[in-house]
Amino acid sequence: MTTVEGARTVVGAGLDRVEAPLKVTGSAPYPNDFSYPGMVHAALVGSTIAAGRIRRIDASAAQSAPGVLTVITHLTAPQLERGPMTLLGPSPPAPMQDDRILHYGQPVAVVVAASLEQARHAASLVRVEYEPTEALLDVEDPRAEILVDPWGLDTERGDVAAGFAAADAVVEGRYTTPDNTNNPLGLMATIASWHGDSLTVHDSTQWPHNVRNSLAAIFKIPESGIRVLAPYVGGGFGAGLRVWPHTVLTALAAREVRHPVKLVLTRPQMFTSVGHRPNSVQHIKIGVTAAGDLVAIEHRGISSVAMEDDDYEPVSLGSAVAYTCPNVSTRDRQARLNIPCPGSMRAPAEGQGNFALECAIDEAAHAVGMDPLEFRLRNYTEVHPVLGLPWSSKALRECYTRGAERFGWSRRTPETGSMRDGRWLIGYGMAGVSYPFYQVPCQARVSVRRDGSAFVRSAATDIGTGTYTVMTQLAAELLGLDIDRVRFDLGDSDMPYAPQAGGSGLTGALGNALHTACGNLVREFLDIVRDDEASPLRGAGPDDVTTGEGRLYRTDAPDRGESFTDILGRHGLEEISADGRSTPPEAQQLGKATAGAFAAKFVEVRIDPGLGLLRVTRAVSAVDGGRILNEKTAASQIIGGTVGGISQALFEETATDPGTGRIANATFGDYLVPVNADVPDMDVIFCGAPDPASALGTKGVGEIGLVGVAAAIGNAIHHATGRRLRSLPFTIDQLL
Repeated sequence: MTTVEGARTVVGAGLDRVEAPLKVTGSAPYPNDFSYPGMVHAALVGSTIAAGRIRRIDASAAQSAPGVLTVITHLTAPQLERGPMTLLGPSPPAPMQDDRILHYGQPVAVVVAASLEQARHAASLVRVEYEPTEALLDVEDPRAEILVDPWGLDTERGDVAAGFAAADAVVEGRYTTPDNTNNPLGLMATIASWHGDSLTVHDSTQWPHNVRNSLAAIFKIPESGIRVLAPYVGGGFGAGLRVWPHTVLTALAAREVRHPVKLVLTRPQMFTSVGHRPNSVQHIKIGVTAAGDLVAIEHRGISSVAMEDDDYEPVSLGSAVAYTCPNVSTRDRQARLNIPCPGSMRAPAEGQGNFALECAIDEAAHAVGMDPLEFRLRNYTEVHPVLGLPWSSKALRECYTRGAERFGWSRRTPETGSMRDGRWLIGYGMAGVSYPFYQVPCQARVSVRRDGSAFVRSAATDIGTGTYTVMTQLAAELLGLDIDRVRFDLGDSDMPYAPQAGGSGLTGALGNALHTACGNLVREFLDIVRDDEASPLRGAGPDDVTTGEGRLYRTDAPDRGESFTDILGRHGLEEISADGRSTPPEAQQLGKATAGAFAAKFVEVRIDPGLGLLRVTRAVSAVDGGRILNEKTAASQIIGGTVGGISQALFEETATDPGTGRIANATFGDYLVPVNADVPDMDVIFCGAPDPASALGTKGVGEIGLVGVAAAIGNAIHHATGRRLRSLPFTIDQLL
């Protein structure tokens, strides 16, 4: 099956978001916009210590407060199963199962009342007496339990010690990154409504099927009895990838009071309830010859993890595959601390690890007097260094050259502090970037109706990445329909299975499933007319036809065809549907290493040395994202990721009080993020070609926009000032 030339232009075009009218008019239904007759409200009570036990909890005043239906504590909560293992690791521990306190803000009670105001007032009346113990809060605390190689991903190749012995120059440093908190603008919310043993949930999730599967295991009911809805989600950045305690407690409360229950987290609770990027301490050492050849890389990382939870964050792993180097060692550890459960935040692991690696690479280039771009090109790897296989596609070299040209890298003078504009020091910095390939199986269903419209659905979510739009475009192209004749729905666990919106894997997985579904649908139509003497498509197979203008044509005779509508009408059918599945490619079957996205980041900074003021004034991102389905939404992802990278580099730090474990800046008034004045001119270039590893040739671009920005800014600071800063965020005091 092929598509006509006119339809091919649908994909790749910078189409406006199809859901934009709903969003800009306030009509898009987010989870906390839903309501049910008789719905009541819940509020959480969080622990005010980080470690210890509950000695006594008195809920009597809360229970007697106006409008209160119930107060649930560990003394009254039923025994709950922990959620199941997921593709992203174990579920968080079940809430309120005993008197132990493992982190500040841990839910110790949930209050349900007729109104939100009544629930929050009653929550303030719950009195808790604690038996505190000393909390472990420092990732380098020698008392902390250390998990060594927690994911079995440590790497070793060659002889690292011999490599350093042979090096003409060795650079090494200690790099630190702080906790960051995801903080989507929309507060995360859950509504739960029971109908007998059936449960309907509206949730701020990036993965409806995971919520369904987890609640089924926790409450011991069939998955078929649970429906999870998330047609619109107010951002996530990874916060919606797990089933957090507040979702479980909302379902529990709804079952207890026999009313639908809504729970909306407060902003401070967002800092303790839905994950965060864990802090890290990294030691990196690089050996290089006088000619600029890498001979040894050693990368050690330790990051924080909660007491009874697990988070996938191998910060050193990217160093194993980034460059040609014969001797490489990467090691990761985790320290168990009394902190809220960490979780994925945009570009998990790579966001931290790339900062250390790319700053150290820059330092190595400086040590041998080589231009940072030339150094990276000299150590470029055409094959996956661990697997020894060529990449399925890699246009990083093109990213380097085109990005440098667009940025004007040739204007950079090599000496530190050599570029000025009046009182401002000017620095140019860059970083090379890769993001791992990630894809899991996915399903989609497509129907064509008698009116000639198509209805496509899958239980995915769109957290602002453009899934609604690009899947509408793709279906329109594959079926040869106009955009306005295609409807794409998502965010419903009753739809065909879809994985999470995260890891830069959804577009590829869902797009390939949709590609298969549309192919199967064409086969269904051809099967119907196989023996139909009235059809000009009689006896045609999928390879014989082309789609376009709402019709199927014989490819070798364009005048011999008929519309989907004609076929359905003649055979008395209202619609025909077909399903499609996608399975991620495997390197050994391809004979190539499956490639994620690659990119080169270039930034300009200006620094006032007298005041320590730092401004990022330009940024260029050159990205190999494979086939780009919508240039506008893809570029928007890179721009948003770049803003996130600037935020990581200059602003974000979740501050934990070392004495109590309290998050000290858990509001938007105290937790700094960029505003418009902090965001520079940005340019995005897409490089490369479709990746032949999949039918669509796409790669994910959601994560790669952030990776490398912090390193490029750090490298630009060094170029401007001669100072090598190794701790994020970069602050005024570090520059004075």
